[in-house]
Amino acid sequence: MTSKFYFIKPAIPSNEAERLHALRTLNILDTSHEERFDRVTRMAKRMFNVSISLVSLIDEDRQWFKSKQGLEASETPRDISFCGHAINQDGLFIIPNAVEDERFHDNPLVTDAPHIRFYAGYTLKIRTGLNIGTLCLIDQKPREMDSEDQQLLEDLGAMIEQEIKSIQLATLDELTLISNRRGFLSLADHSIKMCRRKQMSMSFLLIDLNKFKIINDEFGHHEGDFVLSTFAKIMLDTFRNTDVIGRLGGDEFVAMITDSDQQNTQDILDRLAKAVAETNSSMNKPYQIEYSVGIERFDYDTEKSAEEMIKEADTAMYKHKKKR
Repeated sequence: MTSKFYFIKPAIPSNEAERLHALRTLNILDTSHEERFDRVTRMAKRMFNVSISLVSLIDEDRQWFKSKQGLEASETPRDISFCGHAINQDGLFIIPNAVEDERFHDNPLVTDAPHIRFYAGYTLKIRTGLNIGTLCLIDQKPREMDSEDQQLLEDLGAMIEQEIKSIQLATLDELTLISNRRGFLSLADHSIKMCRRKQMSMSFLLIDLNKFKIINDEFGHHEGDFVLSTFAKIMLDTFRNTDVIGRLGGDEFVAMITDSDQQNTQDILDRLAKAVAETNSSMNKPYQIEYSVGIERFDYDTEKSAEEMIKEADTAMYKHKKKR
């Protein structure tokens, strides 16, 4: 006989596309354990005398554990995760007794192993509103947390955030919060290997913002920053979750599209053009966001590196720019 569960699934944050991109840009998912994270989860498990402590990162359909103490599993489905609920708020998310909470009383993680009763999670954020996971405590016995315990968990969570930010500084563009050149190349290399393994073609797009220097000179660098951030947000909303996007520097952006034929690529470009046009008509600025794009498609068996493919897309972009 099949059991039926009526637990409440975690809501999806309104900024999910931006959140997932920021998480994946860290290039931390499915990596080996690291002492800098493990020492904090060991401390948490010992200090709070709980059976389990985790650094949990919320991916599209799973929670994956960068560090774990007291648990064998390396991931669980997002739909049943406590941490999936926790990322929808800042600060601490505390469940004193899951059996008495309507959101969790018949959750498989409560009715079956690891038989969660107590849960406390500190939300890990890259910046305000961009929550990627938790440092969490789990126990098989109900319990409460006083203010001193809560402060201690927040302090340990801040230590994990500091480690994540050190990774972020190396791979994320601070202004636009999409991959910088280093982060893009790292993700692109992984995607190229996947394309070769699965025999999928790939396309590289190089995008250059037109008249960007004029906007900076005439309206100030704060307006230039606004244009860069706005265009990055449009790219996040336009491209698929499987595509890799980044800012190479200055006013140059790049995207790698995998497993996409010419028509699908054109559909993405059409969505981009429509989104930019809608933004221009609604942002009430004395200038327009304009861009040129170059596209080069490559077969899965190409021996070219990501840098070489970007260079060819860059050449195609300048040809397009000259025609304007």
